[in-house]
Amino acid sequence: MRLVIARCSVDYAGKLTAHLPMAPRLVLIKSDGSVSIHADDRAYKPLNWMNPPCSLREEPYGENGAIARWTVTHGKSGERLILTIEEILHDTSHELGLDPGLQKDGVEAHLQELLAEHITTLGDGWSLIRREYPTAIGPVDILCRDADSATVAVEIKRRGEIDGVEQLTRYLELLNRDPHLAPVRGIFAAQEIKPQARVLATDRGINCVTLDYDALRGIEHEGTLF
Repeated sequence: MRLVIARCSVDYAGKLTAHLPMAPRLVLIKSDGSVSIHADDRAYKPLNWMNPPCSLREEPYGENGAIARWTVTHGKSGERLILTIEEILHDTSHELGLDPGLQKDGVEAHLQELLAEHITTLGDGWSLIRREYPTAIGPVDILCRDADSATVAVEIKRRGEIDGVEQLTRYLELLNRDPHLAPVRGIFAAQEIKPQARVLATDRGINCVTLDYDALRGIEHEGTLF
């Protein structure tokens, strides 16, 4: 991972356009190919970002007091993030290695176990491929097939929020590169799903399932699919 603190402006060119004026910002360039730009607020949420696959081109640029221009181009859509650099305050790289993954709490782990054991809770004719399906960026909670034998990735949370949808989105982008699995669609499953997370999931073509923990333990009724 490369971590850069720079005084820069950022322009997005794609289906829409967006502009961030010149200011000090944190730029994270990760080994998975993603690039994200952060301010010193908004917690974990970036101001703008580009998901992999993408490429970064750095070149000198001497207009209006700038010293460099970085262009991040998405490998499929051609969308671009253009960073005009006025000053680099910090630039360092670190090799983080393979992450062991998030250790889920007891409820999430048990939800995963129960749903894998009773995968037809999601629909008649569904079958399990495996739990904790490994990927280069961490394990997918459940990988399964629906009644039409299409591949489905399921991300399980006790409390479903936007970051969980983002996590599942990254898994889907990676899984859909595998011709033996693609096309892969996603299900975001949780005991409670926040409205903002549901809107984002719907926008990305991800179905939401509200799980009843007690009902799953007794297998009294199915989760609700939206």
